[in-house]
Order: sequence, then C-alpha cells, then structure tokens
Amino acid sequence: MKLIGTATSPFVRKVRIVLAEKKLDCPYVEDDVMAPDSLAARHNPLGKVPCLLLEGGEAVFDSRVIVEYLDALSPVGRLIPAAGRERMEVKQWEALADGLLDAAVLARQESHWPGRAEDERSPAWIARQLGKVEAALALMERQLGERPWCHGIHMSLADVALGCALGYLDFRFPQLDWRQRHPRLLKLHDKLMARPSFADTRPPQ
Repeated sequence: MKLIGTATSPFVRKVRIVLAEKKLDCPYVEDDVMAPDSLAARHNPLGKVPCLLLEGGEAVFDSRVIVEYLDALSPVGRLIPAAGRERMEVKQWEALADGLLDAAVLARQESHWPGRAEDERSPAWIARQLGKVEAALALMERQLGERPWCHGIHMSLADVALGCALGYLDFRFPQLDWRQRHPRLLKLHDKLMARPSFADTRPPQ
C-alpha cells in the first residue's frame, strides 16, 4: 500500500493516525494537488487526497472509505464497532467531525483563494460556514459530556475524527478560540495530542 496526501489536510491526517494506531506499514507520499502533474489526480478522478494505492494498483478514496478498509485489515486496535447501534454512533461522530471540516475548508477557501480579489469574497458565505462549525462544536461538547472518549471506554474512530477537526481549527482558524467555550473538548483534545499518532501528524506551522 501507499498513501498519497498533503500534510495540511485533516482528512489525510485522519488516515495517517489510523495507520499508526493500527500499526500498519504504509509509505506516505506528499503531493501537491494543485499542480498539473499531481499524483493524486492520476489515480483519483476527483483529484483529491487522501488516496490509498493498493498492491494491485487500485485506488481507494475518500477518507471514510479508506479508514474503514484499514480498520478491517487488522484486529489490532479496532476503531469501528462491527455492527449495530455502537457502529452507528461512532460513524455519526465521524460524520459530524467531517462535516465541521467541510464547512471550515469552504470558509478557508472563500477567504484565501489565490487570485480572488477582496471584493469578490462573500463575508456572508464565510459567516454561514463558520456558523456550522460553531454549531457542530456545541453539539460535540454536549454529547461528550463527562465521558473519557466520544464512544465507549476506549479510543475509537470518533475520537480520531474529532481530534483532526479540532487540530484543523487550531491550524487555520486560531481566532475562533474554541478552547474557551468547550472545555470538555479541550480535555479530550489534550489527551489525544499526547499520543504519538497525533503528535507526529500535526500540520506544518
């Protein structure tokens, strides 16, 4: 296997953390998805990362599909419950964290897209997307409560997805200062960042 990605992508980070937690050996290849000769575009018609290349040359995308495949490869450190309500709850956390990221990325692109003049940007669109971010954070804070993990008594994919979402906000939106308003999320975030899988995949500053 080989993982194609970019170090600034929270979705790539999610896959890299899962690889580390599952103790799966998979070379990582940094790619510039905006370049005309992007490696990702050769294997993914959407030109997006992460993209996982299998031994036979097949490409797997996007991050949700990749992490599900990786979790099934080895019984070590299972991150996704096999079935039923438990599986649904973990996948729901992932969907919420990924949805937060989708909104944050759209806000980032609207405010920083290269070549776009200031008067061509939409403050209303940015505010709408950041409103989704704030709503997702508030729900996560309530749902987490006093539990040690998002779901169950062990770390799961829910925690991985949440940690990547919070990390991206720190990276791209430090002005949001989510820590002051969401102390329960902060406590879990700090616990996750103590793990080598999270510490070793921090986006470059």
